This record gives sequence, C-alpha cells and structure tokens, in this order.
Amino acid sequence: MTTSDVKLTISLSQLDLDDEELQIEVENLLPQIKEVDGVEDASLMEAIATPRSAKAFGGLSLGMLETIINPGYIKTVFGFLRDRFGSKTIKMVLKAADGRELNLEASSREEFGFAMEKAEQFLKNTKGL
Repeated sequence: MTTSDVKLTISLSQLDLDDEELQIEVENLLPQIKEVDGVEDASLMEAIATPRSAKAFGGLSLGMLETIINPGYIKTVFGFLRDRFGSKTIKMVLKAADGRELNLEASSREEFGFAMEKAEQFLKNTKGL
C-alpha cells in the first residue's frame, strides 16, 4: 500500500446466505474485483481483525474482503460494486492512509451513488491534509 492508496473493506455479511453460501459468494467476488481498474490488491479478510458482529471460519472473516485501491479509481470500484450488488445490502469501510475511516452502507443503485459521492468527498478532504 502506497501513501496515496486507500483500503476498502467490503462486507457481504448482510446478504441472506448461510455460511457456506456466503463464503462461496466472497470467493467468487475476489478474482472479479482484482480485475477492476484501480484495485492494487484484494484478499479475503483474516479473522484477527474481525468485528464482533462478523462470523469467522478457518482463520477468515466470512463474507469480508480487503482491497487496496488507487483513490483516482474510486468511481470505477464503486461502479463495479453497484453493478454487482445494486439491490443487495453491503457494508464498506474506506480507510485513508492517515488512518481516518468512513463507514458506508448501500442497498440500492441510488445508495451506491450516494456512497460513491461520500467516498469522493472523503478522499478530497484526505488530500487536503
């Protein structure tokens, strides 16, 4: 992660899936998101940093991915997520290199648009530091 990259944690745990289906969903998403322009790296999230409300299995947090993205591609990444999950609830945490975090949730195409605007504003404020 460079000083300009940001971390985006994506949680699919709000989907109405059992543990096995949820793990399959996140494992299918991983290679797809790695191909999105601006995604520098992506991996399944390890359970060590699992929030209390999340489930863990075999050392991994079920339904959670960590990505490192170039902030100039935030629209591309959010567009991919909107197209893939436009009518399903997902939670995201955007973490800037300076440690600040922005928690986002979207469950419709409109909410993804709003979340993208919030993320862009957050990143603009980060650059001003």
